[in-house]
Amino acid sequence: MTSKMSSSSAVPRPRSAGREAWRRGLYRFAQSRLSVLGLAIVALLVLMALAGPWLAPYPEHLEGAVSTAARFQPPSAQHWFGTNEMGQDVFSLVMGGARVSVLAGLAVVLLGALAGTLVGGIAGFAGGWTDDLLMRLTDLKLTIPGLLLAMAVAAALGPGIFNMVVAIALSWWPGFARLVRGEVIARKEDLYVTAARAIGARPARLLLVHILPNVMTPVIVKMSLDMGFAILTVASLGFIGIGVKPPTPEWGSLLSVARSYMPEFWWTAIFPGLAIFLAVFGFNLLGDGLRDVFDPRSRR
Repeated sequence: MTSKMSSSSAVPRPRSAGREAWRRGLYRFAQSRLSVLGLAIVALLVLMALAGPWLAPYPEHLEGAVSTAARFQPPSAQHWFGTNEMGQDVFSLVMGGARVSVLAGLAVVLLGALAGTLVGGIAGFAGGWTDDLLMRLTDLKLTIPGLLLAMAVAAALGPGIFNMVVAIALSWWPGFARLVRGEVIARKEDLYVTAARAIGARPARLLLVHILPNVMTPVIVKMSLDMGFAILTVASLGFIGIGVKPPTPEWGSLLSVARSYMPEFWWTAIFPGLAIFLAVFGFNLLGDGLRDVFDPRSRR
């Protein structure tokens, strides 16, 4: 009796399908060196965004302090990225600028994904004239270049982080709307939705509880891929002067000032530009890795 119980307890329990899928997805992610590299870059950027002002070797420079005696010093052990025209440590400014650039890009993607998911979900679920109206509005928005619309809105609202995020988010939602609409149309006749409708679930509950949670996978992948381009757009507005107010450092505004001193004082521009490049590169690699995890059929 005891031997039977011990032998039966030794039999491993079968893994659930969901846990097995996650295990395989994480294994595929770990096997891709580029995906792991992207995750490492994104983790570094998030650390800089959250703790940059405290980790910066010259935090007073983030508040606008100047040191004219140390103007245009090249990279050295004391100033890793050199100093700018005000004698400020460029390494400290790049670390401090990560907070504005990364967090503003994240806010843009979250707002765009939220608005686009709601519009696309309603259009795909309702169909008919509601779908036509919302999609024609989306098409109308797509005819206007996103950067030009963001520039116009930011110029009308005035400089500032909040206004900049709102201006860019207004041009970011159509891509999510089209993506979610297609996913909802494909899912709304599935068996689990039909069963929920049969037991009396209201349309709002069908959409918000049963359909949208099951179409979030492509939305998450698109968000990760869009993060780099959102950061690039934030830097573009800062570069043309429609961004945060000085003395708050931001990668685009640092580049805008540094272009006047190129190529003699190259370090004032090369390091903020390298930070933007790493942000776009890292989030693209991470997005490709997440796509392989969630949808292995998309791998080439």
